[in-house]
Amino acid sequence: MDRGMRRRMKKREPPWQRRMRRAGVYAGGALLVLVLMHTLFGRYGYLSMRRSQHEIEQLREELDRLDQENAQLSGEIRALQTDPAAIEKVAREDMGLARPGEMIFQLPDDPPARKPLTGQNTPKQ
Repeated sequence: MDRGMRRRMKKREPPWQRRMRRAGVYAGGALLVLVLMHTLFGRYGYLSMRRSQHEIEQLREELDRLDQENAQLSGEIRALQTDPAAIEKVAREDMGLARPGEMIFQLPDDPPARKPLTGQNTPKQ
């Protein structure tokens, strides 16, 4: 078929058929846009999945940290159940206990460092 014949065939199309074809193209384009938006922004879309993966990674890191802390505390419990030196350390440091004849000196915490007075803040005479 040559070009002229194609044009003539198109011209022979009734106007309602052209409108339907045009409406179909627009509807297909709108449907494509809606599917794309749902894929990106929907409840199970790409952005939601990325956010969920980030939350999962944070929870795994927190779980690892808690496992380490749990192992450390289990070691401390074992030491307090079996090691007399660990028991004595806790009794001295946390409870303030001493052996007979010992004296305990408690020093105050370091006060915050003071700033020296400058010439601007000194009273005028």
